Amino acid sequence: MSIQTRRQNASVGVMPLIALDRKSKLPLHKQIYEGLRTAIVSRALDPGQRVPSSRDLAAELRVSRIPVLNAYAQLLVEGYLEARTGSGTFVSAELPDAIALTNLRPQSDAHPILSGARRIAERTRLLPAREPVPWLHGWGAFGLHQPALEQFPHTIWSSLVARHCRNPHVARIHHIDPLGSMRFREAVCNYLRASRGVRCDAHQIMIVSGSQQALDITTRVLLNAGDPIWMEEPGYRLARSAFLSAGCRLVPVPVDASGMDVAAGIRICRNARAAHVTPSHQFPLGVTMSASRRMQLLQWAHKYGAWILEDDYDSEYRHEGMPIASLQGLDPHARVIYVGTFSKVLFPSLRVGYIVIPPDLVDAFTAGRLAMDIVPPYLHQEALADFIVEGHFARHIRKMRTLYRERRDVLLHCMESTLHPTLEISGSETGMHFAAFLPEGYDDRQIAIRAAEVGLWLWPLSPSYANTQARHGFILGYGSTPAKTMPRAVQQLCALLEANKSKPRGRPSHSATV
Repeated sequence: MSIQTRRQNASVGVMPLIALDRKSKLPLHKQIYEGLRTAIVSRALDPGQRVPSSRDLAAELRVSRIPVLNAYAQLLVEGYLEARTGSGTFVSAELPDAIALTNLRPQSDAHPILSGARRIAERTRLLPAREPVPWLHGWGAFGLHQPALEQFPHTIWSSLVARHCRNPHVARIHHIDPLGSMRFREAVCNYLRASRGVRCDAHQIMIVSGSQQALDITTRVLLNAGDPIWMEEPGYRLARSAFLSAGCRLVPVPVDASGMDVAAGIRICRNARAAHVTPSHQFPLGVTMSASRRMQLLQWAHKYGAWILEDDYDSEYRHEGMPIASLQGLDPHARVIYVGTFSKVLFPSLRVGYIVIPPDLVDAFTAGRLAMDIVPPYLHQEALADFIVEGHFARHIRKMRTLYRERRDVLLHCMESTLHPTLEISGSETGMHFAAFLPEGYDDRQIAIRAAEVGLWLWPLSPSYANTQARHGFILGYGSTPAKTMPRAVQQLCALLEANKSKPRGRPSHSATV
């Protein structure tokens, strides 16, 4: 369906804005005619769009039908409207462009003339502009954050959503709790305690619109403008944006094979107010933070009164070794804010996540939530509560864990046989992606742009670095790519690398090696 068609369908029968002056000497039917004609030639009403019936428009304008019928008759004669038997009255689909061009309102009406100072907040200037890069929008081989949507139990999910649409619980719909549905929070709490070793009860859980809102609320509540915060280097770009928008000072701390280098962080800025970490599956390098580093981080937070923001974004999928418990579950001093999301394990547009808040901070987080958007949406919380309690969620996770392990294994095998030793792999033990470092002589962004032309959605690694000492490579997702299509995708990648090798750049020295 085209954008134009969607616009028309979305605005069928919309009442055009017509201002009537009952004291004017101009007859009402002329005023209605001018109002509709102006809406048509300025494209406020699109060609082919249905206009309200004469009865509806008369009721809206609080006039009799006669002036409306007269206005419609004139517009029909002049070709601005057309009548379709049995369907209604529509803006003419054959409206000449010349009519719109010669009868447009003054330019200043359609496009205001900007003048004077137009100031925006300094913190907004610090945010990176959204780039129209292809890897953010494509779906397919190597796409990041893309689950196997074809394997999701859509029929079960639809029935659960329909159940709550047909028989809504009045108290749950009407009652506004900024923390979210208690049924859902209890289900999430039980899941986290059993599967992630999180120490919590339902009263500590706040339901949010994904991990990005979780970081935004947490930053608003805990940090002031100018506060330094440790960030993994390389790290999650959207987390950086959340902290920049709050005016925080970012302190890049290198990541190695054991996760964030806590000792380096202490040397660089021991008095940081917080640290953002992805310890179970570091983004983007995929490494798991070692036990000793976890203890170091917790000791640092306790000693300096700092907060740890643990983003546990896809810990459900560990392919090798024993499951790793959450950092929050090891914390005896309640310095960890635990963040999770259902976007990766179910589907991204669901936009449901959660924060596990230390008990003494619940009131502060609640106040912050009320200032932001008051309460999370109700419907999907109730459906998700049933999805978890009835066992569908656990079955889905088990099924996906097997599927993603298979897809990962096939991808690694194809890369080893085709691209070794061109690419150095990092962090393939967990999750739905791993990193692949490029040797000298390659530009990951340029290759990613060219890859999109052949249907490969490569995420370049270098933009994940905050400083200029960035390594080039790719963050390769495999969740949405069937195993049978992996070999061809890897062959295409191999051909791209061969075709796009340039003269050696002379890679700068760096402290983040894996």
